[in-house]
Amino acid sequence: MNEEKKIHLTSSEIASLWTAYMNDSMSKCILSFMLKYIDDPDIKPAVQSAYNISSDHLDQLLTLFEKEKYAVPNGFTEEDVNMNAPWLFSDTFCLSYINHMAKVGMLGYGGFVAMSAKEEIRNYFIQGLTETATLFNESSEIALSKGINARHPYIEVPKEADYVDSKKYMSGLNPFSNKRPLNAVEISHLYMNVLTNEMGAKLCLSFAQTSPTKEVQDFMLRGKEISQKHTKIFASTLLEDDIQAPHTPDVSISYSTTQTFSDKLLMFHISLISASGIGNYATAAAASQRTDLTVNYERLSLEVARLAKSGADIMIKHNWLEQPPGKKDREKLAKNKQKS
Repeated sequence: MNEEKKIHLTSSEIASLWTAYMNDSMSKCILSFMLKYIDDPDIKPAVQSAYNISSDHLDQLLTLFEKEKYAVPNGFTEEDVNMNAPWLFSDTFCLSYINHMAKVGMLGYGGFVAMSAKEEIRNYFIQGLTETATLFNESSEIALSKGINARHPYIEVPKEADYVDSKKYMSGLNPFSNKRPLNAVEISHLYMNVLTNEMGAKLCLSFAQTSPTKEVQDFMLRGKEISQKHTKIFASTLLEDDIQAPHTPDVSISYSTTQTFSDKLLMFHISLISASGIGNYATAAAASQRTDLTVNYERLSLEVARLAKSGADIMIKHNWLEQPPGKKDREKLAKNKQKS
């Protein structure tokens, strides 16, 4: 017997494969719809590349699942997208979406690689990381060539190294003392979180107007309001240091109210970007050295977590929340055995 076959999947590998399948099956649905209506000959190849990556990944995952006798997740299928619905996203939105989700994908694949011990699984996720990084680069170059990318602000290049010489460098909560100027690390995280929240607000709005379910509509509108609120907080913090918030391109959505994607897919997508947002805030909080920034990130993370919790409650109520693989409940097994 081949020695490789004796190596069982670890819990982290099982979790990573499950998550990858769910994400790629969702992406394939959204990208297939985007491809139907894109006219821009420069943008369409990037969206096609993203679609091809998701399709190829699903095929490879199915092969892995069969080899490991791993139950295939339900995920998302053609039934979760209405290909006859009218256009919903502008071409520019599609490009911005691809670029944003590539960033999410790079973070995800990086974590999957780090959690995988089996060479075959590790190589699969390294390939995914490489492909997603290439997609990010491709979409960034297209945006740059069209003049629609949001560049991070410029600051003076340092001429010498320096050290923090006072505890006041870390302060920021005292209303009676001046806050020190933002450093480059803090600016970069504030700027990035403005961009991600603007994308989240647009997605929530498009999902709210196309969902037929009042409960989902209300949830999406609440998500839009939270994203817009967070955008204003981060932008105002930048403006206090005379740094302009990102000038994002026209990422418009249509006025279509026709159901385009299933409610199950919509709720899963917002769950995904909410988790990504909480991760971004945690990273930003850890990297920021001004206490007011750290407190803000922690406070806003809690708001996103509450939104995610209410979304999970809706998904459970309607049987939309697919359960990740886990250990068997031994107490439940024992009770079922006693009943039988």
